[in-house]
Amino acid sequence: MTFEQNMTLLSPDNSALLVIDIQERLVPAIQDGDLVVWNARQLIDGVKLFGVPIFVTEQYPQGLGATMTELKNRLPENVAVFEKKTFSACLVPEFLETLRHSDAIQKLVLIGVESHVCVLQTALDLMSLGYEIHLAADATRSRFADDYNFALRRLETSGCFLTTTESILFQWCRTADNPHFKEISRLVRRVKP
Repeated sequence: MTFEQNMTLLSPDNSALLVIDIQERLVPAIQDGDLVVWNARQLIDGVKLFGVPIFVTEQYPQGLGATMTELKNRLPENVAVFEKKTFSACLVPEFLETLRHSDAIQKLVLIGVESHVCVLQTALDLMSLGYEIHLAADATRSRFADDYNFALRRLETSGCFLTTTESILFQWCRTADNPHFKEISRLVRRVKP
């Protein structure tokens, strides 16, 4: 008898990371903004190890600034950054075209701010397009706890998988025999802020 792992587990071969609006002038207003940036950093370091595609959005960067420098400096050189004024990234034609260009991407890991606005609307639209969404709840926040909590409830009841940064990293790793296991183990042992 053969065993196949659960189809909802993430794999570097079929997933991508979407960093939503973790920007210089927005993060200071976010509850636990330092934790969002810290976990985003962990995931960016992880995707670079596994070769997972990464996309970045910036909401009105002229007013809210660019992606946090700490994260921007970690991004691979060829990462596409999509500027937007819409709340859902799916309303940015260039983003959708780039995403659809990769037939391998079936699952998206979402992180960012704010949970109840841009993250929620993007996640719901991506699910409508047939993508499986995994939300790193520890790398996503809003200014107020109620907005964050209700966004998570709505996303979960809509079919989004709520998870954590560490769980995502180990799903991409899959086994202690993975050549990146030691590096992932070092990543998750970093002291949180």
